[in-house]
Amino acid sequence: MTMARLADDRTATGADRIAGDRAVSMWLWFVAALVIAMVVVGGATRLTESGLSITEWEPLLGASPPLSHADWVSAFNDYKQIPQYHIMNPDMTLDAFKSIYWWEWSHRFLGRFIGIAFALPLAFFWLTGRLKSGTGVKFLGVLALGGVQGFIGWYMVKSGLVNRVDVSQYRLALHLTTAFAILGLLVWLALNEWPDAARTAVGSVTSAIKRMGVFVVAIVVLQVVLGAFVAGLKAGFIYNTWPTMDGQWVPSDYWTKPAYLTFFESHAAAQFNHRIMAYMVVLVVLTELWLVLRSPVDSRIRATGILLACAVLAQVSLGIATLLAHVPLELGVAHQLGGAIVFVLSVVHLHAIRRAARHRE
Repeated sequence: MTMARLADDRTATGADRIAGDRAVSMWLWFVAALVIAMVVVGGATRLTESGLSITEWEPLLGASPPLSHADWVSAFNDYKQIPQYHIMNPDMTLDAFKSIYWWEWSHRFLGRFIGIAFALPLAFFWLTGRLKSGTGVKFLGVLALGGVQGFIGWYMVKSGLVNRVDVSQYRLALHLTTAFAILGLLVWLALNEWPDAARTAVGSVTSAIKRMGVFVVAIVVLQVVLGAFVAGLKAGFIYNTWPTMDGQWVPSDYWTKPAYLTFFESHAAAQFNHRIMAYMVVLVVLTELWLVLRSPVDSRIRATGILLACAVLAQVSLGIATLLAHVPLELGVAHQLGGAIVFVLSVVHLHAIRRAARHRE
């Protein structure tokens, strides 16, 4: 075999490897987009009070919705057994029940579809040798976390079937936080898989930028958790004024009894904490952007920092508009979508920082 033939074979092998990495990355980005859609549909399900319309958890049989009038009547009768029907919807008709049923069914169906969209391509890429060494186990970990998330979703719904008309805010926060954890892992792995060997990082990354990049992700996650408590307590439907809360900078009913439950049980505290943390997120992200712009960093870090800052400012504006409008469905869902976008950009920004730092070492 000639040297020219060997060179051609190596080139072909390298091209195949790059194509395989790109395919894996695009698959992960697609699943990440599905998770974002899941978050949005989940937000709509919550705002329409649809989450308790399906009172059983059937991972396999539940994939099929009611197909006959008798099936619909049976599902409606099951719903009639829970407190939400007796207290909130005693006059609900079958047609009205169908409207809330479809939201919850769509949410669960999308969860099942995400599992398939992740598991089947994973098996294909693994069996055809397109995964990098060691990544298969990481992907299995994400798949396992997705399965746990399905159980957490039922654990959340179950809390609203007895002695409540809605789900526990604690379990809602756990459910949403786990969804964002899965989203973050998918984005990070997708960025790792994208073939980037031909591009080398330029400039330097200071220790302050590296620390702030991590802090940005952490504070965005904290804000997501606080937002989950606002959603779970329906705290967005009170104090619909800004910048004060009905003329008060700190609401007079902030504290509850016992005091240690204030941050988790008080409606006023939930909204106040979410407001204050929003201001903190803006401050931290703009500080990070200031550090980036005054440093000779890689262009990718600069671009992601600017995008992140713009997204945060837009998200805060959207949050204020949602509050002032008393949380209509469209704005509420858009605000939840905005939160997911901000989180994704914070992860992308941190990945750019870590990547540049590795190239400089």
